[in-house]
Amino acid sequence: MADEVTAALDTSTRERVEVLVADQYVAMAEPAARGADHATTIAAAASAVAAGRAQGLVSAGASGATVTAAVIGIGRTPGFRRPALAAVLPGAAGPVLLLDVGAGMEVRPVDLVQHAVLGVGYARAILGVPAPRVGLLSVGSEPGKGDRLRRATERTLRTYPLPAQSRYVGLVEGDEVISGARADVVVTDGFTGNVLLKGVEAAIATAGGSGRHASVPSSSDAPRGAALLGVAGTVVVCHGAAGGGDIASGIALAAHLVRADMPRRIGSVSGSAKPAEVPW
Repeated sequence: MADEVTAALDTSTRERVEVLVADQYVAMAEPAARGADHATTIAAAASAVAAGRAQGLVSAGASGATVTAAVIGIGRTPGFRRPALAAVLPGAAGPVLLLDVGAGMEVRPVDLVQHAVLGVGYARAILGVPAPRVGLLSVGSEPGKGDRLRRATERTLRTYPLPAQSRYVGLVEGDEVISGARADVVVTDGFTGNVLLKGVEAAIATAGGSGRHASVPSSSDAPRGAALLGVAGTVVVCHGAAGGGDIASGIALAAHLVRADMPRRIGSVSGSAKPAEVPW
């Protein structure tokens, strides 16, 4: 298979391609810990990024295994406890960055606050938003709405010193994620974010959107790839049902993030979050 792919490339491109052989892969139903197995394709890819043999990792495999491989093989961004997958949604008033969309299903307030910091860095460095507005996804916009996780995070974000002229605007509901009128960055846990993302994708597809662009989507496109923030390298996770065009878009997004020097720029904009200031 690898020989067939490389044979189809022109000579100049073929010279830039290196094939790494791995004996095993991670099936979708396998636990995320399988991503730590150095015999798997995803762990081999993460090791290649860490060693400088590759500048970015793009995967349409199991998200959990990809996150595990990236954390173990590439390492976390200093100061951040857990990574987050960030997807750009086509808000009516402009793009909205939603995170987490699947990296962490069970999180603490410290994680959501740190993800807000990462989101600010991405919005400034990649989306070009000079003063990002940050919202926390909940079941209502009034203070005190939501479960224990949301309430604790809300209390902290109201006084937490977010970086780079950004500001916390309060709780936002699902419809405000779609409109983009109140927030440029919307923070939630990976379970809720993944459910919302798939609902948005289905709605756009039903309305006739292409759903094929993994970078900054237009008003009719759903994101088909998410950037993994909080790791010390460029990692893009595509949809599990991705086709050839989706993978190509994921590669294009990764290339854009590499050219933009995303990990360093996000780190410099975000600084480091202070987990000691965040409850449990």
